[in-house]
Amino acid sequence: MLDSKQLYEQDFYLWITTTIQKIRNRDFDSVEWENVLEELEDLRNERKNELESRLMILFEHLLKLAYWHEEIAYNERGWKGTIREQRKRLNRLLKKNPSLKPYLIEVFDEMYLDARDITIDKTGLPPDTFPIKPIVTVEQALDEAYLPVSFPHL
Repeated sequence: MLDSKQLYEQDFYLWITTTIQKIRNRDFDSVEWENVLEELEDLRNERKNELESRLMILFEHLLKLAYWHEEIAYNERGWKGTIREQRKRLNRLLKKNPSLKPYLIEVFDEMYLDARDITIDKTGLPPDTFPIKPIVTVEQALDEAYLPVSFPHL
């Protein structure tokens, strides 16, 4: 049988199962705490990465809906569906992890600018088509019913 370090490197699932059992049995001395800490840090970072990704996708589709007039007739339903999905997933993520809300506020403008760059690339529209400042507030971004009335085609 593999030792704990080998297990961690060669069969991660079995390492997790074994580590859980050790902790349940209060066999703390045999737990590889450095690996446990590394995995907990990775879990924390995964939540942050998920929040960033969903926020960028939300912004990208809000921008397309607002400014890509040539494609609106063909893509509007899909964009609105993606907007709704990302809002639901963001709200669920924040409900399960309320301490992520300050992080959302911290990265909000940065994720908007990243999404703006991606949208410029995907649409081929001139950069000045899209505002530099976010087109929604944090509250509006998370509001599943909100679509800004200032969008020209709505």
